[in-house]
Amino acid sequence: MSRGSLFVVTGPSGAGKGTVLGKVRGELDRLHYSVSLTTRPPREGEEHGVHYHFCSPDEAMGMIASGHMLEHAEYVGNIYGTPEAPVEAALDAGLDVILEIEVQGALQIKAKRPDATLVFIAPPSFEELERRLRGRGTESDEKIASRLNRARDEQKKVGEFHYVVLNDDADLAAAELRAIIVAQRCTLARRADVLPG
Repeated sequence: MSRGSLFVVTGPSGAGKGTVLGKVRGELDRLHYSVSLTTRPPREGEEHGVHYHFCSPDEAMGMIASGHMLEHAEYVGNIYGTPEAPVEAALDAGLDVILEIEVQGALQIKAKRPDATLVFIAPPSFEELERRLRGRGTESDEKIASRLNRARDEQKKVGEFHYVVLNDDADLAAAELRAIIVAQRCTLARRADVLPG
């Protein structure tokens, strides 16, 4: 059995990463969704261990200092990150692993793991992005402005990624992400050990 592939899905807050991944997760087998940790408080409907591992800043800093994080980033005053051990265990078990993380963390993984496939999910426009952020009803005007400024900076880094999925229609965006995963599963590196001799 070949080792799984690592997929890193990122994009600005409000681009619809979670919506797109939610449509893909139930449709492909052998796919492990890595649950990130965060120091931000849960939003309504979010569950610990399902949407995020919610933790204190001290807990997050301890994991970073001990080298147990695959990546980490500070975003709008909160820490986000990916514990390394569960990702490695899933890859070793032959599962493909998807990380839904911040752009800063995605670029850390690119530097550490050149085998990772990086996908940038982009909103159709900054006006639509602002509409989506305001529609959440969870943040102040100041935080929304901060997220929009950050989104403009993040979009400048799109050239660092292997694929760009434009999320104007969530079903089409999910179909494109599925196609990227399936294509990666068909590479020679993944199929060499199953070809007839």
